[in-house]
Amino acid sequence: MSHLSRTACAWRPGLILALLGLAFFVFTGQQASLGDFEAETDVGDVQHKGSVQYNPRTQQYQITGSGRNMWETEDAFHFVWRQLSGDLVLNTSVAFLGTGQEHRKAGWIVRQSLEADSPYADAIVHADGLISLQYRQIKGGPTLEVQSSVKAAWAGVQLERNGDLFTLRVARPNEVFQPVGSVTVALRDPVYAGLGVCSHDENAVATAVFFGVHLVNPGPVPESQRILESSLETIAIDPGERRIVYSTRDHIEAPNWSRDGKFFVYNSEGRLYTLVTQGGEPHLLNTGNATHCNNDHGFSPDGKWLAISHEPKDDSLIYVLPSAGGEPRQITTSGPSYWHSWSPDGKILAYCAERQGEFDIYTVSAQGGKETRLTTASGLDDGPDYSPDGGTLYFNSERTGHMKIWRMNTDGSGQQQVTFDDQYVDWFPHPSPDGRWLVFLSYDKSVKGHPPNKDVALRIMPLTGSGELRTLARLFGGQGTINVPSWSPDSQSFAFVSYRLVKP
Repeated sequence: MSHLSRTACAWRPGLILALLGLAFFVFTGQQASLGDFEAETDVGDVQHKGSVQYNPRTQQYQITGSGRNMWETEDAFHFVWRQLSGDLVLNTSVAFLGTGQEHRKAGWIVRQSLEADSPYADAIVHADGLISLQYRQIKGGPTLEVQSSVKAAWAGVQLERNGDLFTLRVARPNEVFQPVGSVTVALRDPVYAGLGVCSHDENAVATAVFFGVHLVNPGPVPESQRILESSLETIAIDPGERRIVYSTRDHIEAPNWSRDGKFFVYNSEGRLYTLVTQGGEPHLLNTGNATHCNNDHGFSPDGKWLAISHEPKDDSLIYVLPSAGGEPRQITTSGPSYWHSWSPDGKILAYCAERQGEFDIYTVSAQGGKETRLTTASGLDDGPDYSPDGGTLYFNSERTGHMKIWRMNTDGSGQQQVTFDDQYVDWFPHPSPDGRWLVFLSYDKSVKGHPPNKDVALRIMPLTGSGELRTLARLFGGQGTINVPSWSPDSQSFAFVSYRLVKP
C-alpha cells in the first residue's frame, strides 16, 4: 500500500487581533499593488463602489464591497482577481470590521466570468460565522450551497480545484484542514480567481480583512493523466464534522467499523486491510486463499467472524473467516452472490444474488445450506441490511423505475417504499446500531447504476421519533463509498470513502 503524504499542517493565523489592530493599519492608504492579483472590479449591480488595500509587509488584504447578495441567479460584490488556468489551492481567514448585516460575505471565489450570473464556486465566510461552499453550475442558474458544521469566527478556509471538482475544507486555529464538501462545477480555463466581499445590503458597504492568504496554482492537468486519491473518512452525525483518517493513492473501498470500535476493515485490489481508527498505516489481513475480495464484507455481531465476497473464478461467492484472519469457509454455492448483512443474532447472512438473470435479496444460514429468496419484483434489488432488532431488512430497489430505499419483514413480507425524493436515486441503506437512524447513498436522478467518480450525497433519515431526511455530506464518490455497514458501535459516527482525481 502506498501512503499519500498530504499536507496536514495546522492552520495558524497568528496573533490575529494584533495584526488587525496594529500591523494592517500602519498602511498609509496610498494606492499600492494588488499583491497576488491583477485587477479589481465591482461585479453585478452595486450602489457603492468597492475598494481594496494591500499591505505587502503583513500580506493582508482589506476589501470593501457593497451588493445585495451573492445568491440565487446573480451576484453583486467587490472582487479582486487574477486569471488562472488549471488546478488551484486557495487558503485564507477572514475578519469583518465594524458592524452590519450578519449575512455579510467574504471569501475565495472562482468564476467563469465577471458577469453577475456567471457559474462559480466559492469558500464563503459569513459575518455570523457560517462557512459554506456556494456554487452555480450553469449561467443564470440557481445558487446552491454546502454548509460547514464548523461555525467559527477565526476558522481558516481552503478552496481547492481539481479539474471540475471543487472542495471546501475548514480548520479551526491550530487544527488541520478537514473536508466539508465537494461539488462539480465545469468551468473553462482561464477562470477568474480571487477574493470578494458582499455587504448583503445594497444601501451599505462591508469591509473585511483577509490574512493568511495563500494561492497555489499547479496548472492544467489533462484528465487522462490524473490519478485517483482515496480518503477514508468519518463523519459525526451531530454536528456533522468530517475527519480524514487515512488518504492514499491506492484505490480503497467500503470501510467496516469493528464491533469494538478500535479499527476499520476495507478492501483494495482484491485484498482486505485493517486500519486503527486514529489513523496510521494499514495492515494486510490474512484471508487465506481468498485474494480476489470485492467491496462486500463485514463483521458478525459478536465481532468474531468476518463475512467476505470473493471471486475464485468469474462469479463472486460468500465466505466466512475469523475476524483476526484465517482460511475462509465457503457459504454460497451459486454466484454471483454479494454479502451485505448479518442478522443481529449472527445466525443468518443477507445478500444480493443474481439467479436466472434477476438480482434479488436472499438469506442463508451462516453455516451454509439452502438459500431463501425474499424479493421477486422485476428489476434490481440490492444492499440488504438488518435493523438492530432483527425484525426488518432495508434494501434498495428499482422496481418503480427509479432506485429507492425499501424495507420488508425478514421473511420477505410487507415490502414498502421508504424514500420518495424524485431528484435522487438511493442506494445502500444502513440502520444505526441504536435503531434511530438510516444512512444511505444518493446520486442525481440521471445516474444509472452505482458508478464511481460521481457527485454523491450521504443522506440520513430518522427511523424513530420526529425529524426530516437531511444531507450529511456531499462528496465525489459512489461505488466503494458506503457499500457495506460502516456505523461506529455507539451510533455517533459513520465511516466512508471519498475520492478525487488529482495531479500525479
